[in-house]
Amino acid sequence: MVDPRVRMLLALTVALGVVFGTGTPAVAGPTDTVDSGVRRDAGTASAHISRATVLDSGREYELDVYSAAMDTGVRVRVRSAPDPRLPAPTVYLLNGISGGEDGGNWFEKTDVTTFLADEQVNLVMPLGGEASYFADWHAEDPALGVQRWATFLTRELPPLVDSAFHGNGANAIAGISMAGTSVFQLAMGAPGLYRAIGAYSGCARTSDMRGRAIVNTVVRIRGGDPDNLWGPPQDPRWAANDPYLRAEELRGTAVYLSAGSGLPGEHDTLDAPGTDGDPQKFADQLVIGGALETIAADCARQLSDRLRALNIPATLELRPSGTHTWAYWAEDFRRSWPLIAAALGAD
Repeated sequence: MVDPRVRMLLALTVALGVVFGTGTPAVAGPTDTVDSGVRRDAGTASAHISRATVLDSGREYELDVYSAAMDTGVRVRVRSAPDPRLPAPTVYLLNGISGGEDGGNWFEKTDVTTFLADEQVNLVMPLGGEASYFADWHAEDPALGVQRWATFLTRELPPLVDSAFHGNGANAIAGISMAGTSVFQLAMGAPGLYRAIGAYSGCARTSDMRGRAIVNTVVRIRGGDPDNLWGPPQDPRWAANDPYLRAEELRGTAVYLSAGSGLPGEHDTLDAPGTDGDPQKFADQLVIGGALETIAADCARQLSDRLRALNIPATLELRPSGTHTWAYWAEDFRRSWPLIAAALGAD
């Protein structure tokens, strides 16, 4: 069920007409804690893996990664490539507004780990970063704390993953909803780090009236102050973090954009996973999820048009139905995989 604060804020913003319509660690026994094998020094402030827990699949790990940029530990889930003797590319999967810690994440809500079970690729999913846009905020927020996610995801985490899981330096990044903005910002902030981007039901533009309203709504839903992100509305940092305005920097990166129409589709049923027979959840999925997806589709179309005008290739998939929910994002990822795999050299 959608938090009443979310419903209220979304309703208010929609009424205003400006929201977007949104080598591996040594394997011990199941759930054993093992040394990560990555160099770390407790006496310094360097980022490091402080613990690696092997989960029952034998290829799935939960890491505790210390971020020096945020001076805190970050939980990271990893599904390693099937052959630890061979180098592997890495796909980073970013979650939406909750950061995935509530169970609403790629590993729990989609079949991504089984879909890619036989592919020689590492899957990496950070947990946390709710309402952060996975950005480096310019000021500490009283509610959300120190947010330096861009530094963590582009400078701290990738070298640790490559060292611990035999990464070959080829990376892709994919994200849903809020993270459908972040994936572009992260790629632009670290040129060459990601060869492919998958953005599902997001809204890339951030600095026009609608874009600012989306960001403001997402941050405020979780009690944060958007001024601590990129400053007040007139601050040039809003434009500097707008992928639509910086679209030229996507040249040479494989881009996949997708969204549904917002109309009910095959996964919008009362007994579907996520609604589980709950009429309120079902109503939220149809009404709020439908509105969000309608606007996300417009955002995707807008960015696609911008890329086309710049003669930058991109794949746009606008589904004729579907709301803002995980079942559709799982399908979107499967459709995008051939493009991502080709960019990674994994096809």
